[in-house]
Amino acid sequence: MSNQELKEKIQALLPTAEFAEGGKWLTVVIPKEKIHSLCKSLKETPELAFDFLLCESGVDYPDKMAVFYHLESTLHRHMLVIKAIIPTRENPEIHTVSDLYQTANYHEREIWDFFGINFKNHPDMRRIFLDEISDNIGHPFRKDYQDEVNIIER
Repeated sequence: MSNQELKEKIQALLPTAEFAEGGKWLTVVIPKEKIHSLCKSLKETPELAFDFLLCESGVDYPDKMAVFYHLESTLHRHMLVIKAIIPTRENPEIHTVSDLYQTANYHEREIWDFFGINFKNHPDMRRIFLDEISDNIGHPFRKDYQDEVNIIER
């Protein structure tokens, strides 16, 4: 399926979706509230069948945060990127997709660990790389992170 055909199918599922231009894969931009319902529809719609979450990453912008989801249909061999916008940097949160994609479990824990984005309804939201005693140091991939021990000037 071409990117244009994918775009039309996604617009039928979510008319308010926006699309970023350029790039190899179609990129859908949505508000955070729509992530779970869109992923569920993308997975369960037979002609789309996005059954595999390749990658999930957090992004810290100066005024907001986002989570990127790279999805693949192993049946139809098409790919898609979803960019879910979290409009605040204060206590950012988004709904988990770990009930739809098992790979999200570890990706979301990593994003929590490094960016501090909380995934609502996640079955095991705890640090995965930094240990539990690191809770007082914060989330080191955030732009506002201050490391008082290993000071690095940029």
